[in-house]
Amino acid sequence: MKKQHFKRNGFTLIEVVVVIIILVTLASIATPIYMNYVKKANIGAATTQIKLLEDALTGYKLDVGSYPETLAGLVENVDQNEKWDGPYIKPAVPKDPWGNEYVYVCPGEHGDFDLYSYGGDGQPGGEGENGDITNFVAK
Repeated sequence: MKKQHFKRNGFTLIEVVVVIIILVTLASIATPIYMNYVKKANIGAATTQIKLLEDALTGYKLDVGSYPETLAGLVENVDQNEKWDGPYIKPAVPKDPWGNEYVYVCPGEHGDFDLYSYGGDGQPGGEGENGDITNFVAK
């Protein structure tokens, strides 16, 4: 009598379901960790950009004698000031990590100027990623 050998082609339904369950479980664990990292990275990027904008504003004031009316004054001589020696930031004023414009108020309530991002929600106030990121300590 001859032995019969069966070739196995593919996977059974149970094996496929088990693999899918394992992948979904791993994704459900990794996704929140990744999203938390992205939130922290956005806050860090906004803080760094605000410091760079502060440095550019300081350079502008050293040359011109006052701060610009808008952040656009860092890129081009919008006030046609003879002492302007820019651009103080290239190629353009950056947007915050959430795609919004930085808010610049001069004179500021907390110093010579206030510079801030409204955070992830684009609205004043908030907590965490949705909180304001500023160049001053909020009260």
